[in-house]
Amino acid sequence: MEEIFSFAQPPTIQPIDSVIARQAGVDLSVLRLDVMHPSVNGNKWFKLKYNLLEARQKNFTTLLTFGGAYSNHIYATAAAGNLFGFRTIGVIRGEEHLPLNPTLSFAVQQGMQIIYIDRHKYRQRYTAELQAELKERFGEVFIIPEGGGNLNGVRGCIEILSGDEEFWKRQFDTVCVACGTGSTLAGIVLSLQPGQRVIGFPALKNGEFLAGEIESFLKNYRASGVPTTKNAIASWELICNYHMGGYAKVNDELLLFAQQFTQEHSIPLDYVYTAKMFYGVMDLLKQGFFPPSTRLLLIHTGGLQGNLGRE
Repeated sequence: MEEIFSFAQPPTIQPIDSVIARQAGVDLSVLRLDVMHPSVNGNKWFKLKYNLLEARQKNFTTLLTFGGAYSNHIYATAAAGNLFGFRTIGVIRGEEHLPLNPTLSFAVQQGMQIIYIDRHKYRQRYTAELQAELKERFGEVFIIPEGGGNLNGVRGCIEILSGDEEFWKRQFDTVCVACGTGSTLAGIVLSLQPGQRVIGFPALKNGEFLAGEIESFLKNYRASGVPTTKNAIASWELICNYHMGGYAKVNDELLLFAQQFTQEHSIPLDYVYTAKMFYGVMDLLKQGFFPPSTRLLLIHTGGLQGNLGRE
């Protein structure tokens, strides 16, 4: 079944000629996951891959998942379902607002059925009671957690850096990635050499709790028996002070940074995730956080659709 994901464009590595990086003595590059596919791109491509494969292998015809009104995951799941012949249901946190925003409008155009639940009930989305209620209402559905944050998602994210060993891995000392659920970071950690490290930049306020989530992903994945590319895992850490006020919060400083970065390097950034991570990296470079001669790879996790309505 892997052929259903065979038509995506391969990601590219783009060197960044930055005065800030040169002054810090750091070699800076970006892995462009955003160019893989028009609507199922970035880390969502990898997170959905094994979820959709499992759903198909178990003969499910309907996918049900969760997200906010501007969710990249809702957007990508709706598109993937349309591409690969699944019915899709999106359970959205909060109340309906009309007209639909660009994210939900696109999801509906792709055939996704949208339902809304209040925030209190949404917090119960992984309880057996609510999932049983959803299955009673919609029949046998394959449930994908919010953000694709499960072991299938981790397995897919192991493949983000699964290309040529020399070019994709050993030429980089440190990999930086934005974090939502932590599953992307966990997959990358499981794919690298023990001497390398991963730095995650949570996009939400008080993101320190993600450390426990990531440890859980790593422990459960290694206990699952699913193959990994390495027996040992790379080191990792979280830097939690570049959330700009909280999840999906954007200020003028971030908007200006993203616009200037795009103009200078021809790389568009999404404001929810990658712009915050890129901003944090550039700020840390100014502070001398990275030792000279560090070979730094920033992962662009896509999600540019989230900028619609903000520009």
